[in-house]
Amino acid sequence: QELRPKSLDIKQEELGDMVEKEMASTSEAIEDAVRRIEEMMSQARNESSGVKLEVNERILNSCTDLMKAIRLLVTTSTNLQKEIVESGRGAATTQEFYAKNSRWTEGLISASKAVGWGATQLVESADRVVLHTGKYEELIVCSHEIAASTAQLVAASKVKAEKSSRNLARLQECSRNVNEMAANVVASTKSGQEQIEEKDTMDFSGMSLIKLKKEEMETQVKVLELEKRLEGERIRLGELRKQHYVLAGGCEDAPEDGEARPAPRRGILKKPPIAQKP
Repeated sequence: QELRPKSLDIKQEELGDMVEKEMASTSEAIEDAVRRIEEMMSQARNESSGVKLEVNERILNSCTDLMKAIRLLVTTSTNLQKEIVESGRGAATTQEFYAKNSRWTEGLISASKAVGWGATQLVESADRVVLHTGKYEELIVCSHEIAASTAQLVAASKVKAEKSSRNLARLQECSRNVNEMAANVVASTKSGQEQIEEKDTMDFSGMSLIKLKKEEMETQVKVLELEKRLEGERIRLGELRKQHYVLAGGCEDAPEDGEARPAPRRGILKKPPIAQKP
């Protein structure tokens, strides 16, 4: 009894209320996240243009799709949770069912909190990226975190659900959709990062003549270094091929007396021997 995990400052009979509150809180957090993304989209259109606007819109659109997928997941999870309680409580009340299955209930609460927290963190990271005060990597990490937390929520719900439950099948489908949308956020973030970095690297409009000349000389040095490195790698490749041919040919040489002749290696073509003059 002492080793069983306990929720902090929560009595067993209050667990049922906590589940409902957490699911409602998660839904509210997701709705707030969708509103904030819409506001960021409007702000991005007013304050940016060109490539940066294109990148910001693509990232924010993928974040919106992810939030919608999470919202559907939470709704389906709530329906499944009610189904589990109704089918499992028997003559007991809802509160008694949650109290009797306190460990499962605590896992459900923890998973719900993780989903809501992940959604909030994703929006904050997206906000910083749009304002150019954050890192693209933060969005990628948040996307992975959301995928993990939704898997936790599905696992917590699946423990007591009937295998034939339609709500369970819907929840698993929602989970796959969330994973797909999270992957889209990662992909749009990476491509946007590459686009922005490439544009920043190739933007010479604000450089003076001296600065341009200096950049040109530094680039020429890099080109020569890369050409020298490429030539060295080509020489290395040639030597490796020579050694490969030597070893491959040596395997088919005649063995010394008393030694067994090794079996010919398939897949290696050897030049036919030159006919000797009589």
